[in-house]
Amino acid sequence: MNQTVAIIGGTGPEGRGLALRWAQAGMRVIIGSRDQNRARMVAQEISERVAGGKVEGMENSAAAEASDLLVLAVPFEGQAATMKHLRESFRPGAILITTVVPLAAGVGDRSTRTLGVWQGSAAQQAAELAPPGVQVVAALQNVSAALLNSGVEVDCDVIVCADDAAAKQVASELARKIPGVRALDGGALENARIVEQITPLLITLNLRHKARMAGIRITGIDL
Repeated sequence: MNQTVAIIGGTGPEGRGLALRWAQAGMRVIIGSRDQNRARMVAQEISERVAGGKVEGMENSAAAEASDLLVLAVPFEGQAATMKHLRESFRPGAILITTVVPLAAGVGDRSTRTLGVWQGSAAQQAAELAPPGVQVVAALQNVSAALLNSGVEVDCDVIVCADDAAAKQVASELARKIPGVRALDGGALENARIVEQITPLLITLNLRHKARMAGIRITGIDL
């Protein structure tokens, strides 16, 4: 498995949390951002939390060019523009793991609702916008950013959806590098629409129970 992962939109809460966990797992992590200086600042912050961590910051295009294993962690309202901007930067055969959820908060509505997506899901939109040969995988949408950044073990399952079996395996291995995570095969990419809908439910549960780290576990499956 590639030991370098580039996180596009890595300066947001989800991207920071994932970067922290993968740096702790010994991976080389590239923080991508529209603002290179901001990316470098966040990379420095994470490096200070992880002794010996290999974290660096780059502009999103440079980050995409630097690895064939990518994670997309931008708000849904910025996904299409980001994908179009990066179209010429993806390496041939790259794997793009999207954590994006089309939360209605992006258009001024509630974070407990999702927007309708013409393609069926945020992941399917990303796949439509990706250049030929780039394999898109949906995963990690339901893991709390607060939990990732807390340092507490991530007691959650990650459902992985993709149309390419090899890309799905790579994404599953990457998810399992986070202690406490189980990666479950969720079938084809079209099933991402179901997984994305779980996120606003978890946000609702957090609000109602005055919590911040709700996640999911699937019972009855031994891995």
